[in-house]
Amino acid sequence: MIRRITCALALVMGLAGNASATEAKVTAFTLENGMDVVVVEDHRAPVVQQMVWYRAGSADEPVGQSGVAHFLEHLLFKATDTLASGELSATVAANGGRDNAFTSYDYTAYFQRVAADRLELMMQMESDRMVNLRLTLSDIETEREVILEERNQRTDSDPGALFREQMNAVQYLNHRYGQPVIGWRHEMEELEMEDALSFYSTYYAPNNAILVVSGDVDPEQVRALAETYYGVIPANPELPETRLRTSEPPQISARRVSYKDPRVAQPYVMRTYLAPERDSGAQEKAAALFMLAQLLGGGSTSYLTNALQFDQQLAVYTTAYYRGTSLDDTTFTFLVVPAQDVSLEQAETALDDTLAAFMEEGIDETQLERIKLQLRADEIYARDDVDRIANRYGRALTSGLTVEDVQTWPQILQSVTADEIIAVARETLRSETSVTGWLMQDEPEVTQ
Repeated sequence: MIRRITCALALVMGLAGNASATEAKVTAFTLENGMDVVVVEDHRAPVVQQMVWYRAGSADEPVGQSGVAHFLEHLLFKATDTLASGELSATVAANGGRDNAFTSYDYTAYFQRVAADRLELMMQMESDRMVNLRLTLSDIETEREVILEERNQRTDSDPGALFREQMNAVQYLNHRYGQPVIGWRHEMEELEMEDALSFYSTYYAPNNAILVVSGDVDPEQVRALAETYYGVIPANPELPETRLRTSEPPQISARRVSYKDPRVAQPYVMRTYLAPERDSGAQEKAAALFMLAQLLGGGSTSYLTNALQFDQQLAVYTTAYYRGTSLDDTTFTFLVVPAQDVSLEQAETALDDTLAAFMEEGIDETQLERIKLQLRADEIYARDDVDRIANRYGRALTSGLTVEDVQTWPQILQSVTADEIIAVARETLRSETSVTGWLMQDEPEVTQ
């Protein structure tokens, strides 16, 4: 162990010595119409990635229209005033690039990755579909069937996905994080053109968007192009000043979910706790939760792995994870896959006992330093991935964080103490904010 830490430290120190030569330079500014722009320079390859992030995801959808944010994402690849349906993607491919889009709870994002000299063409097309989308009834009918089939393939045919969907719904009684990003099937089936266009006209505006350009670019060049193509689009004066979301009431009772499905190959226990998200200018608690997840379930040397897999041999897999980049309260999650002949009840009891032992014993400082060392190395390697860096800024800014928050996050992680981690664990891992779920195999019905 000591030798591995020493070797890793030598690697990090060697990389850090050249950090000034490889560290990405980030420039941020705002256009007059309210559109935020982030430029991440990396001149090692003549490639650029353009991303447009909208502060609008599934948690911003009107009640009864679950899935409309993702539905609109699909529809944005249809025709505009100047582009035929599918022409944007075809043009990107013809220029040797790739493009796609994705939707989450707090954002919807679109990107193109092309040669650096094609950036202007990408901005021209992306800015066009920000305001000039032209839909037909055929588009609506076709894409509605596409998203329904996507739900069928990714969720309805996967018992684990259905189980996690139920866990989320029980964790959030009132907040829109409790609905699936793709939507509930019965509401997806009813989505119409006016639903998509209403969401589009409300949220797809420059004053609700973030442009992230990463790669072989000059910030002033990006500014000039952004002003030419995005800067001429008027801001939406009707954009709500704050995001219209229902709030979660105080959670005062532990909840349970049992889901049976004959397709389940491996039963497991999942436990989620309501947890605070990363807050702008106050990320310390989230950093402590992130480190807690690493200590408890972050790999083969974690506390849960050692206790449940190696020492007691009650589990074949354990993990813990925390996703703090979220506009509102998020979750801290545990998963335990029991070993053969170990029941779900035994696995759950072992999880509870192991967490209690962790609180009692405290944190191994050597293990904590090892994790911090790994994070320092990971931060240096991340500089080689402009897509990863661009995503980091986009997710953060659509979740209420700032460029400064993103840049200070690694240092905040390094400053977290063992006492802070134990304190946030006691505050967060409380039964009254928990949902415990059992995914079980159900015997299929035998027909005569």
